[in-house]
Amino acid sequence: MDRQMVMVGFLQAQNCTNIPASWRHPESRTDFTTPEYYQEIARVLEAGKFHLAFFDDRLAMPDRYGNDHAHTVEYGIRCVKMDPVPVMMAMAAVTTRLGLGATGSTTYYEPFHIARTFATIDHMTHGRAAWNVVTSVNDGEALNMGRAEHIEHDLRYDRADEFMEIVLGHWDSWDDDALIVDKKSGRFADPKKVRRLDYNGQYYHSRGPFTVPRSEQGHPVIIQAGQSGRGKRFAGRWAEVVFSSGGIAPRAKEIYASLREEAENCGRDPNLVSICNAITIVAGESKTDAEDKMAEIEKLPLEIDQLSLLAEGVNFDFANRDLEAPLTDAELASFSGMLTIRDSVIRASGKKNPSTRDFININHRGKVTDAVVGGPKEVSDALEEMFVGRACDGFVVAATHIPGAYADFVRYVIPELQRRGLYHRDYAGATLRENLGLPVPAIGAWK
Repeated sequence: MDRQMVMVGFLQAQNCTNIPASWRHPESRTDFTTPEYYQEIARVLEAGKFHLAFFDDRLAMPDRYGNDHAHTVEYGIRCVKMDPVPVMMAMAAVTTRLGLGATGSTTYYEPFHIARTFATIDHMTHGRAAWNVVTSVNDGEALNMGRAEHIEHDLRYDRADEFMEIVLGHWDSWDDDALIVDKKSGRFADPKKVRRLDYNGQYYHSRGPFTVPRSEQGHPVIIQAGQSGRGKRFAGRWAEVVFSSGGIAPRAKEIYASLREEAENCGRDPNLVSICNAITIVAGESKTDAEDKMAEIEKLPLEIDQLSLLAEGVNFDFANRDLEAPLTDAELASFSGMLTIRDSVIRASGKKNPSTRDFININHRGKVTDAVVGGPKEVSDALEEMFVGRACDGFVVAATHIPGAYADFVRYVIPELQRRGLYHRDYAGATLRENLGLPVPAIGAWK
């Protein structure tokens, strides 16, 4: 089979995986502030020939519930959040082919800063870098970054479009052959091949010239995960890897088709955009073994985990409310941040005004639901069905605990996918673009 799955490891530089209860798992490592913790993950993922290890990030701990951080700290709900960039570089030191991506917010960083940081990472990893573009989601981040409140949803994306134009403009300001470095003639680089950007937009201005030459893969790969209508349009214009929340639901094919359509509408080749579904996998030597593991995992979450992450996700305080009472029109309208959470709960519940309990029961934040649980055959069957059925191009694999969940996936599932011809047996090249089947971007190709 020519078409092969793309595989991404979903990471956080924090005390738990994206599942807040994961630190409670008896097999979870607790040295999450050390390089050795992340380096073990990196070695496991590279042994499994993963294309990319990617760090999600937020600039605040969850404290919207009750407008207090006490519950977050007491129950370990993503309360430790380190900068993913230096953590990622610790992983780079023990790998040679694994792609490495980190989140950088277009709302709270400056375009030149992001451009220089990720261009530098790309050089330091010999072309294995990726930037996950986010607009951030909640007021906690705004308050930490010196602002009174978070910017309105669609406006964040309008600003982010300009942000992207600046970053890509700077990355394109050095020609591939601009460097000369001829000691004999004394010429370091050709000034005709290095340009100033002189960008003046509605929201951003950036002059240049940029200070980092082009890398081995041209520039870092662009990741995006927008799921709202505006987010999909943004992804269609810019993303080379898209993280989709389609999962294993029937809507996955619809989401996949709509994202490809957005890319086509922007004049891009959708075959050069990898759409990867977020998925949690509990793998074992057999189905029974995996089910036993899942039973252990299901004991770990607390209701406060969900309430905390829901409040953070939609930027609304669910504390001091009757969990069974319907949310009012005004309350639902006040939600911001991840509006897809609100919309999906309304759709799934069939209620115009769902209750907090409906949000807890339907939304998976804080719990392990819709996981693919099984031995090599059962997990591979599920992934193959989604991949061959054009519900995705690959998967963003979330771990229930570290490092065991990734190790189980690599040990039990990867060999079966390889046997079926669905997944590569070795890396195609040295850079992330080579391994994703992406060309080196030509200067100005994004315009």
